[in-house]
Amino acid sequence: MHVILSAVLLALAILDLVLGTSFLVDPAGGASDFGLAIVSRHGEATLRGDMTAFFYIGSLSLVWGAWRRRGDVLLPALGLFAIAFTGRFINLVVQGPYEGWMVPMGVEAFHCLAIILAMRSWGWSPRTG
Repeated sequence: MHVILSAVLLALAILDLVLGTSFLVDPAGGASDFGLAIVSRHGEATLRGDMTAFFYIGSLSLVWGAWRRRGDVLLPALGLFAIAFTGRFINLVVQGPYEGWMVPMGVEAFHCLAIILAMRSWGWSPRTG
């Protein structure tokens, strides 16, 4: 079970790394995949910085947690994807569904479920000192 959880988290980390890199090297292309449009250099810089940070920090947390099999290290990734899912859910309730809404919410929900399962399986690292 631990090996499967590690493999799932590493696969998700690779996905997040690819998404983050797409925003870093081609913000316009990454933005269009998320239904966004760049209207200024400020917007391009925001997408390049913020979206890259979101996905890279999520990926780093997943890799480190899977490598060390430590649930506490997965908390940043869980926070990122749970908040993103919650925001999309609120938008779905307030604005209604849009074409393709299930894919990003499904990916975020799967991230959260896999992370929670890993956290419950691996537990928290004991404090020293």
